[in-house]
Amino acid sequence: MTDRRITVTEAVFLAAETLESMMHVGGLMPFTPPPDAPPDFLRQLMLELRDSPPVQPLWTRRLKNPVHPGSPRQRWVTDRKFDLDYHVRRSALPVPGGERELGILVSRLHSVSMDFHRPLWEVHLIEGLEGGRFAMYTKVHHAMVDGYTAMQILSKSLSTDPDERDTPLFFTRPRERRASVGDPTASLAGLLDLAREQVDGTKSFVKAVARLARSLRGSDSTLAAPMQAPRTAFNRRISRNRRFATQSYPMERLKGLATRSGATLNDVALAICSGALRRYLDGQGALPSKPLIALLPVNIRPADDPGGGNALGAILASLATNIADPAERLRVIVASTRRAKQQLEKMPRSTIVQYTALLLTPLTIQLATDTAGRLPPAFNLIISNVPGPPEPLYFRGARLEASYPLSIPFHGYGLNITLNSYAGTMNFGFIGCREALPSLQRLAVFAGEALDELEAAVG
Repeated sequence: MTDRRITVTEAVFLAAETLESMMHVGGLMPFTPPPDAPPDFLRQLMLELRDSPPVQPLWTRRLKNPVHPGSPRQRWVTDRKFDLDYHVRRSALPVPGGERELGILVSRLHSVSMDFHRPLWEVHLIEGLEGGRFAMYTKVHHAMVDGYTAMQILSKSLSTDPDERDTPLFFTRPRERRASVGDPTASLAGLLDLAREQVDGTKSFVKAVARLARSLRGSDSTLAAPMQAPRTAFNRRISRNRRFATQSYPMERLKGLATRSGATLNDVALAICSGALRRYLDGQGALPSKPLIALLPVNIRPADDPGGGNALGAILASLATNIADPAERLRVIVASTRRAKQQLEKMPRSTIVQYTALLLTPLTIQLATDTAGRLPPAFNLIISNVPGPPEPLYFRGARLEASYPLSIPFHGYGLNITLNSYAGTMNFGFIGCREALPSLQRLAVFAGEALDELEAAVG
């Protein structure tokens, strides 16, 4: 990979990095070892990785001047002293190696800033889980990849064949390139189509802004707009310490609920998060009278895009946490997400990016002026849904049990929830500031209770 200047999106994530607001994302993947695994399975794996094929250029690049990571003049350069042993590590849990001990270790690992003098990624192989199981925790800076890309890369490091033992890990796998389809503007017809797209995009953008203005004036209650969110205990300045909790549910259970209620699968997931948040805040005597507002990232890549870098849009949606009845809460969430999605209809990709920038303007100003967590929040939290592989995957014959994402809490927004579908399950990853969300693990417990209540209410 040749040296290149960082993009605007990369610069934003790098400039937002602070000691407390760290801009890396991660993933936790527990595995069941194959029946023929030797006692020193992980030790042999580490030795194999040290002798693996050369690391690909994407994973050997670092920042030229790490003292000023977000500078517009910053560049990615090749790390001539790349050290694989630094990036791939082996850890062990204290006995007994249960889910609690695993969660504590991963919380600590996610609380450590990345070394900007090195390529911004790490892989931790964790042994000592009950029954000989082990886990893999990966960590990568958001300036390198977004969640969609990270999932694509990790999935291709695994195999659908339990007998496969040679699938390379992501950092040694050559990057796939899209086939060239030619320049769509190379003809008069192509230029006219492009011009028409831009005109239509401008029209839809202007209409979308007008709808946001009506929402801010209170004349459009179904459309969530920036700065309508109430202040909560986690919309404050945060510490660098993290807490992480997980939940997993059968996909068929959630799909059945979506079918019976006329909602989407994502709406049901939002309702589960809403019910958990309502119970958590109510238990602290801190449930706002206004509904919490979530920022929902939207992948705007073409269907055949292999990933790389960052390509995201966003919408805002009400979580209806002010409504006690679970069925009615879901109906309000459905109305809110449908209204938000209507804003993006007929917008080309470039216009969606502009609209997302508009939604994030209050947040951008707060981050740039270091007032995030001191002023009212633009929204309350981010809830992402990253699709994963539908079939079981294996790593050196070990079956992947689940895939739990870890995202980014930052000043003013101390809670982040990310969902990842995998092999007939929906996996929830709750990551938050340890001080802003004491006993964050209760959110995971309350999510299960919220699902039970929603099923009972919908029927």
